[in-house]
Amino acid sequence: MATKPVKANLKMRIKAGQASAAPPVGSTLGQHGVNMMDFINPFNEATRDRMGQNLTVHITVYTDRTMDWRVVGMPTDDLIREKLGIAKGSGKPNSEKIAKKLNQTQLQEIAEAKASDMNTDNIESVKKMVAGTARSMGVEIEG
Repeated sequence: MATKPVKANLKMRIKAGQASAAPPVGSTLGQHGVNMMDFINPFNEATRDRMGQNLTVHITVYTDRTMDWRVVGMPTDDLIREKLGIAKGSGKPNSEKIAKKLNQTQLQEIAEAKASDMNTDNIESVKKMVAGTARSMGVEIEG
């Protein structure tokens, strides 16, 4: 099968089940000449079960004005902040640590949530990636 020439690769953060023709969706897809309703309705339908979560969506626009898209899920840092109930990470992660620590159970839960987005099936590898993100936010890992 011949692949279609790609016009643009887009990445947007959209609330699940709440995509609309307003920016960023309308303005971003509109500039590439794509019918935005061909994205909005299927996206809202596919993400209805995750209503309100901030999801990252990768959209590939082709020169014939068709598109493919896939949902990547919540960013790792959002999942960590949600688990710990904190608003943001440390501005100086090497010297100023966040008071709350991520325990092994929480680390495992976040790793399982992110596993489908990663390029590995090994949950231990995903846990290491999540732990690295946590450290870069000034969050320490217990155990």
